[in-house]
Amino acid sequence: FPYTTLFRSDSIGVFQVESRAQMSMLPRLRPREFYDLVVQVAIVRPGPIQGDMVHPYLRRRQGLEPISYPSPHPDHGPKDELESVLKRTYGVPLFQEHAMQIAITAAGFAPHEADGLRRAMATFRHNGQIVNFRTKFVEGMVGRGYPRDFTERCFKQIEGFSTYGFPESHAASFALLVYASAWMKCRHPDVFLAAILNSQPMGFYQPAQLVRDARAHGVEVRGVDVNASAWDCTLEPALEPPP
Repeated sequence: FPYTTLFRSDSIGVFQVESRAQMSMLPRLRPREFYDLVVQVAIVRPGPIQGDMVHPYLRRRQGLEPISYPSPHPDHGPKDELESVLKRTYGVPLFQEHAMQIAITAAGFAPHEADGLRRAMATFRHNGQIVNFRTKFVEGMVGRGYPRDFTERCFKQIEGFSTYGFPESHAASFALLVYASAWMKCRHPDVFLAAILNSQPMGFYQPAQLVRDARAHGVEVRGVDVNASAWDCTLEPALEPPP
């Protein structure tokens, strides 16, 4: 099944999860359902890494750390106000939407201010406007009773998003392509190889590496023959039936 293939890091040629960093993360995250792929796509990014969100997420997912949701002082709001925002990621913010919702829910941002934060996350590399939101974000949360270390990590995550972060919707769109390409590689490795060779140059791997991986998965790959080969790689009947 595709998920079994993925958490073995058998992902050469698979969209978005074929890099060394993604392949090292797959057996740690061990995706079992579609939303796990959404997280997998997004977690190996500067935002979660710079914000020190990756290890807490993995520890909580593996049951090595209790799941907790930072809360404000009782005088400033309900203790579970962030649970609805962060429940699917075990209390750890991973997506741009998390940063914006935390700004509104926990730091007291008005919706138009949160939209300004979103625009700053998208343009930080060009004009550095995101620093203008730091005081309001951090002090707004601390003033409502949130731990300062949590607020600082959240803002570091936002700064990381400014370099290259993922909205959850973007990650979900990519995750669908991850699943589709992993399914094809798992169920029809011959079709997968022919298609990816016909799409070269692309990805992290040279054609020889892709061919070697396909052969390791039982695909018979024939050399170029001027009398028989077409312009594109095509499928032909096997010389012997597969075992």
